[in-house]
Amino acid sequence: MSQDLYELSATELSASYAAGLDPREVAESVLARIADREPVLNAFYVHEPEQVRRDAEASAKRWASGTQLSAFDGVPATVKENIPRSGIPVPSGTALANPPVSAENAPVTDRLLEAGLVLLGSTTMPDWGMLSSGVSSRHGITRNALDPSLTTGGSSAGAGAAAAAGYGPLHVGTDIGGSIRLPGTWAGLVTLKPSAGLVPLHAPYMGRAAGPLTRTAADAAALMSVIARPDIRDYSTRPYPSMDWFKGPANPAGLRVGLQLDAGSGAEVDPQIAAAVQRAADLFAAAGAHIVELRPFMSQAQLAGIDAFWRTRSWADYSALEPEQRENVLPYIARWCAGGKDYDGVATMVHYNRFAQVQQETIAATRDYDLVLSPVAPMAAFPAEQPMPVDDPDLPMAHISFTMPYNMSGQPAATVNCGFMLDGRTIGLQLAGPVGADDKVLAAAVWFESVRGDAALDWARVL
Repeated sequence: MSQDLYELSATELSASYAAGLDPREVAESVLARIADREPVLNAFYVHEPEQVRRDAEASAKRWASGTQLSAFDGVPATVKENIPRSGIPVPSGTALANPPVSAENAPVTDRLLEAGLVLLGSTTMPDWGMLSSGVSSRHGITRNALDPSLTTGGSSAGAGAAAAAGYGPLHVGTDIGGSIRLPGTWAGLVTLKPSAGLVPLHAPYMGRAAGPLTRTAADAAALMSVIARPDIRDYSTRPYPSMDWFKGPANPAGLRVGLQLDAGSGAEVDPQIAAAVQRAADLFAAAGAHIVELRPFMSQAQLAGIDAFWRTRSWADYSALEPEQRENVLPYIARWCAGGKDYDGVATMVHYNRFAQVQQETIAATRDYDLVLSPVAPMAAFPAEQPMPVDDPDLPMAHISFTMPYNMSGQPAATVNCGFMLDGRTIGLQLAGPVGADDKVLAAAVWFESVRGDAALDWARVL
């Protein structure tokens, strides 16, 4: 093949393995890519090349004997640091000593291994997953593969860097307010925050989801076909009808599509980002979709209340540490969560109730639409050393007003690159749909990829 093996998509690898390509060759190509880029990008928390080679050899033997575990047996993949793997510590991005060691795999980890995927390792995250960057007291700084001076986003920071750099095609992150989709917009990726309970979790939490970060929508769908399977260990799992992950591009004709360019809270949308999203909506309209402007539906008070609740939750964790341990937490996080220490029980309940308000209003505002288009974030990627896009821990999170509502409502929300800033930074389009419409949302992303023209990212530019 003229293309480097590490560049091949999961669907290309699946077909190539069936035609005789050896997974060991792919593993060596990916390992070489990692060795070349990792000193700069810092995407891995745990990476064991010899284990990768052993797993690729096992896959090669299965393909040779016709006993492959799935169509994606031998395809390289990663999981985020907070997705447990048996016997591996889970520090959650912090430099705290003696992090807990996983006694068993997470459901997602088991699904990947059951399908024969080759795990390259566990990817980095910032402290407690509470930053939208790759800044960590344990790992240092994870950088954007498109431009190492820029953030890769977070908290699925290492997953975003690995996906953009070509560390194999499939990467799993987690998302509680945008942590999969923010690396999506800032690293030019296709991502999906799935419907609530579709992908089983080891530790369910309000709004939390696990899902794919990939270079193409077809690969995101391929990964969902592996990990979107029930597991009794996740008590929040919901029964969903079977989804067609390989349906191909959607036909937008006749779809009722909401277009939201104003979230109603947080930072103002950069005009270049708004223009790129509008151009994407125009493509849907030209294909026969009915575009309706969607009003803002989340208030600044709701955003501030949710931010305050998260501060209080993290303050509970921080304050339980011994004084010498607190010094190991990133100072930005320490200051941010200190904002929650003085809220009494009444205030905390008021803040907690904001989640239900956002859930209710998001569903009410979007219920008449097959699809909702919006920016992913109101700003483009910022310097890699900066913990947050608005670099003031005393202010509410100003960048999650387009993403976080869908965590609360449980609706699927994908990202796909839709343009570039004048300086070349990527701009993501968010596509959200009704609960349980994950396959349809990804099909819409597949269609958009086919018509977006020069809004497509040229992955050859990723050195």
